[in-house]
Amino acid sequence: MKKYFKMAFVTALALGASSCGKDFLDEKPSQYLSPGQIADATELDPGLAQANIDGVYALMYKVGTGGTNLDHDDFGQKAYDIYSDMIVSDMALGSLTYGWYRDVARLSATTDYTDTDAYKPWRYYYQIGLAANATIELLGGPDAELEGNNVFIMGQAKAMRAYAYFYLAQFYSSGYGTGSEKILPIYRDTQVPNQPKSTSAEVYEFIIENLEQAIVHLEGFNRSASAKNQINQDVAKGLLAYALTARGSAEDLQRVVTLTDEIINSNAYPLTTRSQTVAQFRTPLTATSELLNPESGFNDVNTPSWMWGVDLTLDSDLDLVSWWGQVDLFTYSYAYVGDAKIIDDGLYDAIREDDIRKNQFVDVDGDGKLWPINKFYWSGRTKYLAGDEFGGQRYIITDYVYMRVEEMYLLNAEAKAKLGQDGPARERLKDILKLRVDDYNYVDALSGEALQDEIYLQTRIEMWGEGKAYLAMKRNKATVKRGSNHLEHAGQSFPYNADELTFDIPQAEVLNNPFLNQ
Repeated sequence: MKKYFKMAFVTALALGASSCGKDFLDEKPSQYLSPGQIADATELDPGLAQANIDGVYALMYKVGTGGTNLDHDDFGQKAYDIYSDMIVSDMALGSLTYGWYRDVARLSATTDYTDTDAYKPWRYYYQIGLAANATIELLGGPDAELEGNNVFIMGQAKAMRAYAYFYLAQFYSSGYGTGSEKILPIYRDTQVPNQPKSTSAEVYEFIIENLEQAIVHLEGFNRSASAKNQINQDVAKGLLAYALTARGSAEDLQRVVTLTDEIINSNAYPLTTRSQTVAQFRTPLTATSELLNPESGFNDVNTPSWMWGVDLTLDSDLDLVSWWGQVDLFTYSYAYVGDAKIIDDGLYDAIREDDIRKNQFVDVDGDGKLWPINKFYWSGRTKYLAGDEFGGQRYIITDYVYMRVEEMYLLNAEAKAKLGQDGPARERLKDILKLRVDDYNYVDALSGEALQDEIYLQTRIEMWGEGKAYLAMKRNKATVKRGSNHLEHAGQSFPYNADELTFDIPQAEVLNNPFLNQ
């Protein structure tokens, strides 16, 4: 088993790392198993398929999956959550001490196809897609007749493939799934050579088809309580809701309402409580302040509202190079030494005074920089404040969140509002606001465009730092206006389809794929 696990996992990594080049034509390279050999091995060891999909999930938090060995902003999905929050300008870079995120924050990485920051998301998501393809081939192909756990593994692999292409479509195009503009190549298996770009409509059709199939495959799949890193049927529905909302036809939006209602009405994921939303202290924040609600901090995968996340342990082997290292003041890494990731002051000013989420952000040094220290923090922060833990968390054991149920409420409200169902949209939005704002009845006076604008604003506030505002900006065709606390472009506005808000296909792909523009 251990031998097969190692070979399968390395194969998945190798297929991803190869990008879209000649290596795929070598059916039996000397150092890796071919898909046919893997299939033979699977018959001998049924656990190999599970090991392979586990390897795909590991890519989501491993360092270097964006194709670099040294870049400290290359650590999987949460790295690109930071990218997207900075591009949409809701997250501002507070200083340039060490230079990470400089080009992203300046909006130069999005306009320079030679910039490594334009390459990392491309490489990461294609690696996920190709590793998912390897798992699908291991199981006998996308149309294989499967039994038992292999049906569930196929569903997870198809969902992961769709997840990868959805983010590629978001980062590398302004299209919305209905156009004829060509945006990026689709690789349906690991054996095809370089592919030309497919249209926006074709890419979204591929994403949605994979997720629809995944939902069917995942019927009856019950992951263990400690395995929220696995995609279950609800997560697949959530991903499909995102894709359909981005495409945005009336039929799509009605399907979003149905999917998100199903998730919400299952009662499997209660909303994040007020106590879980913001840190509270017995006395003002000092070295001896007593934290009254240790369940806060957005740091525990067991939080009931989390639909998808990963339980990080010492075996995950994360330290300086991690999302916590880049964002959390109480982790020994970049934020701790001054590279603050702070809220855009325009967005902060838009948060109502009676909204508890305003307390998530604190001016730590009296310099006006509003750190998210009461939203995201290492659970041992009191040790750090008391001086018992120099620099705070050194090895990462706090968890990553990928999806939580609030997203389903917000997508539901957004879809209903766009369909003209203002009353139901207001009620769904108020479900969240009841736990965040003292007086939420102001929503009753909103309708039409004003209601849609409020849902968009509440999405930005609720999901700050979680990589969702960029997706909301694209699907709402919004204009971004930077606050006064950005190092560059302060006060400037950018429409959703501005060059500065979407990456160009990176130079490495342009040079290595001669069929790209056919």
